[in-house]
Amino acid sequence: MVQRVAVIGAGSSGLACIKSCVEEGLDPVCFESSDDIGGIWKFRESSDSERNRIYRSLVVNTSKEMMCFSDFPMPADYPNYMHNSQLLQYFRLYAEHFDLLRYIKFQTSVKTITPREDFPVTGQWDVVTVTQGGEEEQHIFDAILVCSGHYNQPIFPLSHLKGHDIFSGRCFHSRDYSDGDAFRGKRVVVVGVGNSGGDITVEISRAANKTFLSTREGAWVVGRMSTNGLPMDMTALTRFNSFLAWLTPKSLANWAAERALNYKYDHQLYGLKPKHRPLINDDLPGRIFHGAVVMKSNLTGFTESGVVFEDGTVEENIDMVVFCTGYQANFPFLPSSLSDGPNGNLTLYKRVFPLSLEQPTLAIMGLFQSKGPIMTTVEIQARWAARVFAGNQLKTNALEKKHHSFSSCYDFLRYPYEKHAAMQTEYIKYQDFMAGEVTRPNLLKMLLRDPVLWMKVFFGPSTPYQYSLTGPGRWAAMLFSLSLNGLKVDSVYLLSWFLCSINKVLIFLSNPLLL
Repeated sequence: MVQRVAVIGAGSSGLACIKSCVEEGLDPVCFESSDDIGGIWKFRESSDSERNRIYRSLVVNTSKEMMCFSDFPMPADYPNYMHNSQLLQYFRLYAEHFDLLRYIKFQTSVKTITPREDFPVTGQWDVVTVTQGGEEEQHIFDAILVCSGHYNQPIFPLSHLKGHDIFSGRCFHSRDYSDGDAFRGKRVVVVGVGNSGGDITVEISRAANKTFLSTREGAWVVGRMSTNGLPMDMTALTRFNSFLAWLTPKSLANWAAERALNYKYDHQLYGLKPKHRPLINDDLPGRIFHGAVVMKSNLTGFTESGVVFEDGTVEENIDMVVFCTGYQANFPFLPSSLSDGPNGNLTLYKRVFPLSLEQPTLAIMGLFQSKGPIMTTVEIQARWAARVFAGNQLKTNALEKKHHSFSSCYDFLRYPYEKHAAMQTEYIKYQDFMAGEVTRPNLLKMLLRDPVLWMKVFFGPSTPYQYSLTGPGRWAAMLFSLSLNGLKVDSVYLLSWFLCSINKVLIFLSNPLLL
């Protein structure tokens, strides 16, 4: 049985892992390279090569009831979509409530992790850490939880673009972006239309003389607010909607979703229509409508004072180019032998355990992408990994079945590019997939024992609280409720929600255009 567990990183994933280890009777030691908790959610005035940073104005794109830890709700006075400083304060409250800080060694980086000679028998690891003062220390751990995230190595394609060496303007990655003040009166090109690219474009456009948004594929723009002023994720991420999506042919579901997204504004008219890729942004279409943002095709090169786009157009007198081109996961402290997948990627069983290890004593947290909050899924990963470390066996018949389970894990992935497909997960289905190892709610038993609760779980938002109803780590003090904007959802409300959902289905079957 595992005793000592090394947790690498004290962001949201690291905190969940520390708590899960303590609950399973393990002895966690967390190594955090900075001087504070929060990971990427800790805003810093300046960036450095060791860690990335968020921009000053960043607001979360998932609502508080959907992204909180399963046994620790967000404060009632928090807005549905909070500023990054409020989320960091929530992490502080969580760490204080569960007394997690005493397990963290700050300003200590992990240099190397290597399996010991007797690893096939013991599953133990040699870990070398380095303090801020340069002092190295060697440790022996029974298990490892990697919580350093996958936003750690910027993808910066500048060197591959023709003419970049003669361009007189400034080019930098979004990791070095803080706020829009430096762009006042400038002509700016933003490259990339992910969530960060959309936010940064909107903010820059309020200060810049002209802002161009260069995109290779476009994006479906989804606002944070849904019908009746409710958070979008609370109305979209329900088990009922997931069930309907499973029943509906993919082509029909895509067509209906495309019609709904184009109802507010025509994405093709705005130069945003993609084949895939959702983008959460409330203001981008309005900035395009006002002329503050101009959509452009993919950036292909530079002139001395301008940029060249894929459609052959050129914009001159460009002062700055901001590359919102994302990140790639990088774990330099792990053995290179673990990167045995395509393009040197980690091959993970259920996106958690490396397949090549004889003993399941190393787990990677959060190495996936989701259409819902990542924090809640990582908490389930942490609870499962801690239980495996504590002596509970993986629920597979034999090691050779791991590869089958790995591939079947992606039967529900719908992404066009291999690199993205390897990371993308379907929110509720993957959470249930993971929670089946720990504490997935039994809907049939719930329906028979408590029909009102079943209605809340099935037709209401799929909140993280559902995964603390039963099983290991059950939240005994919880008076279970699903809340919208701080109001308790009673059975009458859920019945109304159920009837509205059925009505939508009937309308769709009779005439999809009415949606």
